[in-house]
Amino acid sequence: MSRSSVAPRSAVQWRADQAARPFERITPRETAVGLSFDGRPHTVLMATPEALEELALGFVVTEGVAKASDVTAITLKEEAQGVLVDVAFAPGALARKARPRNLEGRSSCGLCGVQRLADAVRPLPRVGEGARIRHEAIPVALAALEAQQALGLLTRATHAAAFFTPKGELVQVREDVGRHNALDKLAGALARDGVDAATGFVVVTSRCSFEMVEKAARMGCPILVAVSAPTDLAIAKAEEAGITLVALARADGHAVFAGGERLIETQPEPA
Repeated sequence: MSRSSVAPRSAVQWRADQAARPFERITPRETAVGLSFDGRPHTVLMATPEALEELALGFVVTEGVAKASDVTAITLKEEAQGVLVDVAFAPGALARKARPRNLEGRSSCGLCGVQRLADAVRPLPRVGEGARIRHEAIPVALAALEAQQALGLLTRATHAAAFFTPKGELVQVREDVGRHNALDKLAGALARDGVDAATGFVVVTSRCSFEMVEKAARMGCPILVAVSAPTDLAIAKAEEAGITLVALARADGHAVFAGGERLIETQPEPA
């Protein structure tokens, strides 16, 4: 976590049984990130200003714009209003058409500015069989993630997305004020490092809407675990993509909404 990711702010603390008192709170920064493809503006994301190259690369992958291997360069330019990030593609790369947008992508929204319903809810590719995990790997992963959310522990105002091995061992974690941005940053980090998302599972600390399932599908990740509840469309999209969707994940249990065949039941010890 860089210093540019947070900023101290003054406030007044009020409690019913105490006198008002001034205090300082560390807050996560939220910056406008203008994303362009080969110099052509595409959208503006509101994001935490770190790992922006990974954010751009992950956006390309999870939005179905192109393959990570089609990206030749990502350049950043700081402006008074925010940061401009341009993604350059290889000549002749078969880049798919990105969903057109006419509004900024707010940190809470993965589809802000999408103009047509057909672009909002698109058919998803089916993931392969991929990894299988034991139920016990999920609380192991949750515990590991809790300890590694540096920005979240400091501010209590950000989301995290992390990738784990089938045993629940942490591989990568990324944080952002936006849940979609955190997952895009994770996707970019995995693509950059050559990590096959089919070999493990993703945990997100946020609500599981259908866009999160869509991003996991385009990453090729077979198992998505969410701390919060899923929407009905998220479950339907997980079934469409062949994704195992686990939600309401806690230390003492979780709920499986789709693809339960990838979760291995632990056999009781013989008496």
